[in-house]
Amino acid sequence: MSSYKAHLYQIVFGPKLHRPVLIEDNRDLLFGYINAIARNRKCIIYKINGTEDHLHIAVDIHPSISVADFVKEVKAASTKWIKQNDIFPEFEHWQIGYGSFTHSIREKERLIKYIENQKEHHANETFRQEMIDLLKNHGVNFDMKYFW
Repeated sequence: MSSYKAHLYQIVFGPKLHRPVLIEDNRDLLFGYINAIARNRKCIIYKINGTEDHLHIAVDIHPSISVADFVKEVKAASTKWIKQNDIFPEFEHWQIGYGSFTHSIREKERLIKYIENQKEHHANETFRQEMIDLLKNHGVNFDMKYFW
């Protein structure tokens, strides 16, 4: 028998101190680069989007790679690429941590729409509040002292 899986993750992270350095004009270049990293690891990205201070990635991570290793590789490779290509001049590096949330594959279209609408969503809500809501909605215990 073959192995089967349906893993839908929402990965969220941003630049150091969530500084607003991911300028809109160059984000699509970054998204394309991250998509290439994922393809090389046999992962499927359904959607990447974000604002100047964070990214959301809807992704099916191949079972041969852990979520932590996927995020580590994306952050390390993209940091190097951003600096080599100077697409975000004020970018230093990514934050140390990240958020990882699982979703039912039945929620894929809803999650994609949510990620697509980040600009509109953040017209009314800060990233800090969004992250707190994500943690609460997914039943994650957290300490407010880690929220900038």
